[in-house]
Amino acid sequence: MASCEQSFFVGGGPGGQHRNKTASGVRLAHPGTGLVATATERRSQAQNRAAALARLRVRLAALARERRPRRPTVRTRGSEERRLAAKKLAARKKAERRERG
Repeated sequence: MASCEQSFFVGGGPGGQHRNKTASGVRLAHPGTGLVATATERRSQAQNRAAALARLRVRLAALARERRPRRPTVRTRGSEERRLAAKKLAARKKAERRERG
């Protein structure tokens, strides 16, 4: 929270006069990563701040997680044989068309 830049704004929408007159919307920006999280669902600025902080933490955790390198799948012998048989069948059909025409 200390490294975030906070800004408050008037969040429109349902909620009545209280919500339309007060700056209860919260926008948290993390300057190191450029991530921004906003919250405007509640009429309370404190509740919106907590919601925005939770969203920002989730995004930062996702950004920090290292992805495992993908290992390519190995074709089974049966699947390779089926693939080659299908290719041979298609080639045979095309060859027959050439012979006729």
